[in-house]
Amino acid sequence: MTTENTWKLKKTVVLVGMMGAGKTAVGKALATMLDVPFLDSDVEIEAAANMSIKEIFERDGEAFFRDRESEVIERLLDNERGILSAGGGAFLSERNREMIHKKGVAVWLKADLELLWNRVKHKDTRPLLRTADPYVTLKSLYEARLPLYQKADLAVEACANFSIETMAGHVRDALLSRKDVLEASL
Repeated sequence: MTTENTWKLKKTVVLVGMMGAGKTAVGKALATMLDVPFLDSDVEIEAAANMSIKEIFERDGEAFFRDRESEVIERLLDNERGILSAGGGAFLSERNREMIHKKGVAVWLKADLELLWNRVKHKDTRPLLRTADPYVTLKSLYEARLPLYQKADLAVEACANFSIETMAGHVRDALLSRKDVLEASL
């Protein structure tokens, strides 16, 4: 007879990082692993607004979107305990970083530029990369955001040869280093 760990998640885990880092895929796997809800701030924003993020940007602008994003993240941190995938730009806001640090824990999925590029270069679902030179755009975003992502409570290095489940396991192991966030029990 094998025994499996059960997990006690004490704070919401907010996955942050660049597009292509795996926030959604790893987040879903981690939520399943820990038997907690998976939340996605972008999905929640779209549901609340009854329109796509692209439509919100076009109609109301980025500042309006960022305000709604902060409101949704705060509501999720206050009302749910689970794994939250935050949009790539959410952690750039000092307000959001402080709120996440106070009410949850930020985990940076740290993927290098080449890995990110390999994951996003064939997708047309990334509006920020619809430019004349998407690689240069991605590189610029990466370099600008790196100092802010480094402010996350924990960082977990992504590798090209990691499966989604392996990466989720690495995140779980990092969370176990924080007794105020996650505990295992038999």
